[in-house]
Amino acid sequence: MSSEPEVPQPSPGQRLRLADILGPGLITGASDDDPSGIATYSQAGAQFGYGLGWTLVATYPFMAAVQIISARIGRTTGQGIAGTLRQFYPRWLLLAIVLPLLVANTINIGADLGAMADATRLVTGGPSYAYELIFAAFCAVTQVVMNYSRYVAILRWLTLALLAYVITLFMVHVLWRDALLHVVAPRFSWSKDYLTTIVAVFGTTISPYLFFWQASEEAEDIHQIAGRIALNGAPEQGLAELKRIELDTMGGMAASNLVALAIVLTTAATLHVAGVMDIHTSAQAAEALRPLAGSQASLIFALGIIGTGLLAVPVLAGSAAYAVGEALHWPVGLARRPKQAKAFYGTIVAATGIGMMVNLTPIDPIKALYWTAVINGIVAVPIMAIMMLLSSRSDIMGPFIVNGPLRWLGWLATALMGAAVLAMAWTSF
Repeated sequence: MSSEPEVPQPSPGQRLRLADILGPGLITGASDDDPSGIATYSQAGAQFGYGLGWTLVATYPFMAAVQIISARIGRTTGQGIAGTLRQFYPRWLLLAIVLPLLVANTINIGADLGAMADATRLVTGGPSYAYELIFAAFCAVTQVVMNYSRYVAILRWLTLALLAYVITLFMVHVLWRDALLHVVAPRFSWSKDYLTTIVAVFGTTISPYLFFWQASEEAEDIHQIAGRIALNGAPEQGLAELKRIELDTMGGMAASNLVALAIVLTTAATLHVAGVMDIHTSAQAAEALRPLAGSQASLIFALGIIGTGLLAVPVLAGSAAYAVGEALHWPVGLARRPKQAKAFYGTIVAATGIGMMVNLTPIDPIKALYWTAVINGIVAVPIMAIMMLLSSRSDIMGPFIVNGPLRWLGWLATALMGAAVLAMAWTSF
C-alpha cells in the first residue's frame, strides 16, 4: 500500500490553533444533521429500534474519508468540485451531476423549513406558514448581506444546537446493553423496508451536497484567510494544511454521526418501545416524545430542530449555488458583494424561495424528502467515483494526489454505497 505524498515541512510559525482547525469540516458535519436528516434517523429508530444503530458507526470512516478528499480537492486546486469538473471533464457529465443536486437540495430546503416551522409551532403556537416565511427570509438575507467572516462565525456557533440531541438522549431510558449489542453485532434483514432505510440513512449521512459545500468553502477560505494559497501554487503549506483538514473533518464527522446515533437511540428507546413506528417529520418525532419522555425532552428536541435548520438551510442553498455557479463559470463566493455575484446570490435566494413554496403545493414534502434521501444515495455513487478519479490525477492535484489508506477508504465507500443501492433495487423489483 502506497503512502501519502511527501510534502515540504511547514515553517516554525505555522502551528495549528483550535480556531484555525474548526472550520468547513465542523460546519459540514453539523449541517448533515439537518431537520430532514433528523426525520430519517428518527424513522430508523422508531421502525427498527436499536437495529440500525450500527449504520452510524459503520459509515463514519467512509464519510470522513470522502469529506477529507473533497476538502483536499478544494484546498489544492483553489476551486470547488464543480469548477474542477468543468475544467477537466465533459459538460454533459457536469450537468448530469449538478442538476440533480440542485433539485434535491431545493426539496430538502423546503422540508427543512417546514420542519423548523412545525417545531416552532410546537413551542410557541401560531401558524406554520408564517414561521416558514420568516425562516426562509432570514436564511436567504443573512447569506446575501452579512460579512463572510462574521457569517462563518455564526455557523460555527449554530453547531452547538447538536447538543440538544445528546441532552435528550440522557433524558430517556436507553437499554444500553441492547443498544451496544446491535451496534457491534447487527442482525441484517433482506426486507425491502430495511434495505431502503439503510440507503436513506447512507444517503443522508454521505450526501452529495456535503462534498460540494466543503470543497467550495476550502477554496473560499484561500481568498479570505491571509497567507493561504492554493496548494498547487504553494506546496510548502501542504503538510500543515492537510493535517488541519484531517483534524477538522474527522472531528466534524464524528460529531455528526454521534448525534445521529443519539437520535436513533432516543427514538428507539421511546417511540419504538411504545409502538410508534411511523415517523414522517422531525417535528412529529418531537411531538411524539412528549407523552413518552416528558415535555422537557420534547422541547429540547424541538429547539434542536430549529437550531440545526438555521445551519443546514444556508449550507444546502449555498452548496447548490456554488455547484451551479462553478458549472456555468459565474463569479461565486459568499465573500463577494451581491453586485459582484448576482447570479450566485440569486441562486441562493431562488433555491430557498422555491423550497419554501414546495410546501404550498399538492406535492407531499415528506414523501419527496424520503425519496430525495434515497436519490441522494443513488446519485452519490457516480459522484464519489468521479471524485476519486479526479483526486488521483497528478495534472489536477499535483503532489497532493490522494493515495494510500485514504484512497482505498474512498473507493470502498463508493463500492459499499453502490452495493446498498443494488440491494435495495433487487428487493424492490
